[in-house]
Amino acid sequence: MHFWLRQYVDRQAGWLLFFSSILLAWAILFAMQPGLELSGPVWQGGAMQALLALCQTSASTAGYPVAFAMWALMSFAMMAPTSLPALKTYSELPSAAHLGSRGFVSLFGGYLLIWFGFSLLAAGAQILLASANILDMEGRSLLPLFNAFLLALAGAYQFSSLKEACLNSCRSPLMFFMANWREGVSGAFMMGLRLGAICLACCWALMLLAFVAGTMNLAFMGLATVLMVLEKLPQIGARVSAPLGAALLFAAALTLFIEYGPLT
Repeated sequence: MHFWLRQYVDRQAGWLLFFSSILLAWAILFAMQPGLELSGPVWQGGAMQALLALCQTSASTAGYPVAFAMWALMSFAMMAPTSLPALKTYSELPSAAHLGSRGFVSLFGGYLLIWFGFSLLAAGAQILLASANILDMEGRSLLPLFNAFLLALAGAYQFSSLKEACLNSCRSPLMFFMANWREGVSGAFMMGLRLGAICLACCWALMLLAFVAGTMNLAFMGLATVLMVLEKLPQIGARVSAPLGAALLFAAALTLFIEYGPLT
C-alpha cells in the first residue's frame, strides 16, 4: 500500500513540475518580447537582473549564447506540450512504474536533448542571417524570396511520406513503446532520444518558420504549438496536416506574388 501511495505522490509531483516548467518557459518568452518594459524591485540584482539583460537583447544583435538560450526556451515551451501523450502513456505503463519519476525524467531528458541539439543549429543559422543583415530585431527575415522558400518547404513537407510515418508514431505512443521498449533508466533515456528524433522529423520545417514570422514572435509560437499538438492527436491530426500544407504553399505563392507580381 505504501509503495503505491508513494508512486502516486511521486507521479503527481512529476506532472506538477512538468506543467510548471512549461508555464515558466512561456512566461520568460513573454518577458523577452521586444519593447516590453520590465522594471521594479523584483528585477533588481542576481538572476533576475541577468534575465532582464537577456530579455532586452534583440534577435538581430544577440550573440550565440543568447541566441541558443532563446531557441532552447522556445523549443522547450513549444515542444514539451506535444510530448504530453507519449509521457502520459509511459507513466501509465506497468513496466515503468517501478522506476517512478526517474524513468519519466530520463525519457523527457532524452526527448529534450534532441530539441536542444536542434536549438544549437537554429541559433547558428540565426547568427549567420543576422550577420548578413537579413533579420530585423524580432528575428524576422527581410528577404521575401527566403520567406517564400521556407513557407514552400514547410508546405511541401506536410505531404511527405517521412512526415506521415513520424506522425503515425506520435499519434500512437503505445505502439511506439511496444516497438522500442528498453528497460531501466538508461533505456528510458534512449527511448526519449528516439521519441525526440521522431518529433523533430515531424516538426523541424514548421519550427523554421520562426524566421518568417519572427524568432521572438509570441503569437507565432502559440499558433505553431497549437497546430503541432493538433497534428499529433489521433482523432483529428490527419485532418490538420493536409490543409496546413496547402495553406503554407498558398502563403509562399502569395509572398512571391506580392513581391514580384504576376509572372508574364
